[in-house]
Amino acid sequence: MKKITLCLMAVLFTATIKAQDDKQKVERACFDYIEGFYEADTVKLLRSIQPRLYKIGFYQRNGDKDYTYSKMTMEEALFYARKDISENRRMGKPDSPKKVVVLDLMKVTAAAKVTALWGTDYLLLSKQGDKWMIEEVIWEGPLEMKRNGKRF
Repeated sequence: MKKITLCLMAVLFTATIKAQDDKQKVERACFDYIEGFYEADTVKLLRSIQPRLYKIGFYQRNGDKDYTYSKMTMEEALFYARKDISENRRMGKPDSPKKVVVLDLMKVTAAAKVTALWGTDYLLLSKQGDKWMIEEVIWEGPLEMKRNGKRF
């Protein structure tokens, strides 16, 4: 009986360690996603998003009451980081919001909520082998997206 109890405890302990490891990997993918845009770092973006990424979002243009729909593929995300951010300015500052909450974690899928300078993103991730990557994103920008007194 003692051996069975020890075996069960070992299995539960191993499963708990594995779940913590997966949670940390999901969080790392989410932080790479945020930092990739903040730092115009395409290496971090490539490490965190699937080539088949589908990202949609809603934001308000300056003076508009209605929200504008936006969509982005992986190629467009890399272009945005390479051109719009790196050539014009770095998006993130040291005090920019960078929060990740893992909402659900299963064997090969996960859901997370990310809060960043541009708003709130809900991410769906998948596990390929031992690596977690972002498959889909839906986001909404805050009502007042400003930088240095100007909307961006």
